[in-house]
Amino acid sequence: MSDSNSHEEAHTGPIKTPQQLLLAVFFSFVVPVFVIIGLVYYVTSGDKPAPGAADPERAVAQRIAKVGSVEVRDANRPLRAGLEVYTAQCLACHAAGVANAPKLGDRAAWAPRLATGYEALVNSALKGKGVMSAQGGGEYNDTEIARAVVYMANESGGKLPEPPLPAGAPGGAPAAAPAPAAAAAAK
Repeated sequence: MSDSNSHEEAHTGPIKTPQQLLLAVFFSFVVPVFVIIGLVYYVTSGDKPAPGAADPERAVAQRIAKVGSVEVRDANRPLRAGLEVYTAQCLACHAAGVANAPKLGDRAAWAPRLATGYEALVNSALKGKGVMSAQGGGEYNDTEIARAVVYMANESGGKLPEPPLPAGAPGGAPAAAPAPAAAAAAK
């Protein structure tokens, strides 16, 4: 009889009392249900700002913004002059030399850039270079950005010609009248 008694003890489970059974049921069914309810409440409650977002409302608006947009512009407006584009777009960095931008009129800073040529200068402005963001596709078209590049280069020791108008473009802004000394020299 002692053999059968020890044999029965070997096949019993870890739960020996009704209290242990209640605790096992509680921890295996009730607790996970409350954990799931808590997670669902956390996920569905309120707006959560993106990590590192200083302005959560703006961050949410950017995330849900439309992918594309249509902007209507006057295709027949005259092209803006290089000085006007420089003043509106380039002045902030190139007047003060922000982030190693060559200052307007600094011949030493512009000399290596001028050596790369007109195409490279315009390409850098349109596509961006270093910390300068791409200027193409903004308020100004590529020809206007090129005019600003030519203006800055020529004010800094370059002798670049005014960029040609693109094929089919409306006649650009009227050219500035030549200086009296230049007009006299041309005669």
